[in-house]
Amino acid sequence: MRQHHRTPRLLASLLIIAAAGLSVGVEAKPAAAAPAATPLGRVVPAPASVDAGGAPYEITRATRIRVDDARAARRVGEYLADVLRPSTGYGLPVTTQGTGGIRLRLGSGPFGAEGYRLDSGAEGVTITAGKPAGLFHGVQTLRQLLPAAVEKKTVQPGPWVVAGGTVKDTPRYAYRGAMLDVARHFFTVAQVKRYIDELALYKINTLHLHLSDDQGWRIAIDSWPRLAAHGGSTEVGGGKGGFYTKAQYQEIVRYAASRYLEVVPEIDMPGHTNAALASYAQLNCNGVAPPLYTGTDVGFSSLCVPKQVTYDFVDDVIRELAALTPGRYLHIGGDEAHSTSHDDYVAFMDRVQPIVAKYGKTVIGWHQLTGAHPVKGALAQYWGLDTTSAAEKAQVAQAARSGTGLILSPADRLYLDMKYTKSTPLGQDWAGLVEVRRSYDWNPGGYLPGAPGSAIAGVEAPLWSETIATGADIDYMVFPRLPGAAELGWSPASTHDWDAYRERLAAQGPRWDALGIGYYRSPQVPWSAR
Repeated sequence: MRQHHRTPRLLASLLIIAAAGLSVGVEAKPAAAAPAATPLGRVVPAPASVDAGGAPYEITRATRIRVDDARAARRVGEYLADVLRPSTGYGLPVTTQGTGGIRLRLGSGPFGAEGYRLDSGAEGVTITAGKPAGLFHGVQTLRQLLPAAVEKKTVQPGPWVVAGGTVKDTPRYAYRGAMLDVARHFFTVAQVKRYIDELALYKINTLHLHLSDDQGWRIAIDSWPRLAAHGGSTEVGGGKGGFYTKAQYQEIVRYAASRYLEVVPEIDMPGHTNAALASYAQLNCNGVAPPLYTGTDVGFSSLCVPKQVTYDFVDDVIRELAALTPGRYLHIGGDEAHSTSHDDYVAFMDRVQPIVAKYGKTVIGWHQLTGAHPVKGALAQYWGLDTTSAAEKAQVAQAARSGTGLILSPADRLYLDMKYTKSTPLGQDWAGLVEVRRSYDWNPGGYLPGAPGSAIAGVEAPLWSETIATGADIDYMVFPRLPGAAELGWSPASTHDWDAYRERLAAQGPRWDALGIGYYRSPQVPWSAR
């Protein structure tokens, strides 16, 4: 999934309109579009339905944030207040009393687990949802209906006007992810939290953390302490590396949950394991620990599949990691195992997948898992290219027809570490050059030939960190492509239109400026002058 293919820049695909809606494969009615000149028409991801009109509501010093008498609703209300107070200078008390103002309400309706309805008029703004996650996503929409200066941390002049109208919204796919590779370069808890906040703004609901690779092991495992102490002591280029203590990892998990993101931890195996092999000699077939690795080549490492100690190791790691992770999934990697024979690979996956189930988690693996025997309920994460062989695509599609769910992360579309252009100072180009339009302009529902639409669990945008070392690097490579990935996961296919999207995306620029996000000003997008 990294750099063993080299292809020229690929042309952007033709738009394919596909089935959409709350349930995959159900045709959705075209969303009622608000004029792009109004804030309701500039929301990213595009809502399922927008009906603009009526009197606006102005947030003033007298505004209250009214919530249901439920802990989760109050937490969302406090989150909203924390966003709005610095820039408005208003007190914005969170209360269960009164009328008018901003109302966050849990109620019945066709919302599903994450949908919401937002109604704005002269008397106030009401966000209604069936679950707290829906309230939180509705709050993200409300943020985009306010001037970009609302995101600043100092008092701004306002006014703070919310356009009148109604938004009805539910996501197309249940899985909408972004991956951060903390193994090639290590990122601190604070940096990960900042990334979580950026993801939440666009209704991403999954953070996939790539916790181990050849260059570093980033999570403390009590039963194998040298994994972190030795295996986590360096990174690409020879920096000091680092790792998360169990308490730090749990802090990340809790923070993500407060933004309604589920953390999916990944331990990549049987390949991409040099950090582990360097930490414990007995994991090597020859009993000799290799040196730590700080380069970027792939495919040279493998756990020793015939040894029982390998499975003792895997069991311990998965047991400890599962205990720290309240989410449903645990990612076992499985890609680029070039130093593992096919028979050994199949044998390894046959033994490891039941260990994941034993500790109460559902398996996710890179799509090479479909060359083994994916267990019932497993998800395969597809990272191939438009030019990936028909045979490999057919293998994945066959697994999908047999019940394996798919997360789509095509490298020449959604890999956020790919260069935008030849002159991009960061990133790689083995999957091609991925400008904003190419990243956005494709349809997950019809992407993989032979794979039923019902098998698509969702999409994920990975950020590999061979060349990414700072928070500023993350921002530059992620924005402006991440919102497009978020829209592919959230919005009905009937809303998909590049020309309209590029205008909505341009309107996000001032918001990123206010948030201190240094983004790539793609010439494909009509950004406003700074």
